Amino acid sequence: MATKKYTVTLPEELAEEIRQEVGSGGFSAYVTRAIQRQREQDRLGELVAWLEGEHGPVTDDELASAEAEREELESHFAEQGEQHRKAS
Repeated sequence: MATKKYTVTLPEELAEEIRQEVGSGGFSAYVTRAIQRQREQDRLGELVAWLEGEHGPVTDDELASAEAEREELESHFAEQGEQHRKAS
């Protein structure tokens, strides 16, 4: 992927915290990943808005059902991982 240098203005404290965490060579990669994640979030937000426009907002019951299913799947995969570790 081609790259191009840009100048951006960031709060100094934030920029220094990031530079200390990732080192000077990792700063651009960190910012690139952050922008990519933000773009994904923006697109997901647009999709949710479109879906809610087409089908109406998600109800509390639907959210509770989805959360219960997520917890069940999380538990299932945690058990599988534990069984795999024991077998190894």
